[in-house]
Amino acid sequence: MKTITTTELEALLQADDSLNLIDVREVDEYAGGHIKQAKNVPLSEFGAKVDELDRSKPIHVICAAGGRSMNASAYLDSLGFDVTNVDGGMMSWQGEVE
Repeated sequence: MKTITTTELEALLQADDSLNLIDVREVDEYAGGHIKQAKNVPLSEFGAKVDELDRSKPIHVICAAGGRSMNASAYLDSLGFDVTNVDGGMMSWQGEVE
């Protein structure tokens, strides 16, 4: 499975703000601050919502520290998605948050 640092993610977002970024933190965590382009799909609801994800583009997955996103990324990888886990998660993110 592919991984990326938050610094690399920030550079990708500056180049393409339509990047398919999924934040798997719970709703309250997401509401407390998230990357503008991130769509919230909580890990607790992930299995039920996986069919709603866009398979046409690569998916980047982020959480708070990298553990939950690693689990979600492994699951998506097993389903044949082009997926990249964001190492360090929001705890490592230095960019802007909403």
